[in-house]
Amino acid sequence: MAEKKVGEVIKFFPKPSVAAIKITEGTLTVGDTILIKGHTTDLQEEVKSMQIDNVPVEKAESGQLIGIKVKDRVREGDTVYKVVE
Repeated sequence: MAEKKVGEVIKFFPKPSVAAIKITEGTLTVGDTILIKGHTTDLQEEVKSMQIDNVPVEKAESGQLIGIKVKDRVREGDTVYKVVE
């Protein structure tokens, strides 16, 4: 399995466990598997839903800021990769 960089974590909200991610290249779609890696972060999970400005969306493109629910803590500056077959 290959990894393709798609973005970076901008902020993490612990109460709802949501990561704000800036898409820097490519696209991200609901159903994609992502890998979030950083200094102390190594988290892989499927994107079950995502939002832009509190509105659910199916797809995000380069330049957009999205929010996705994550199962564990992530940190600002962590890199987000899309797992591709």
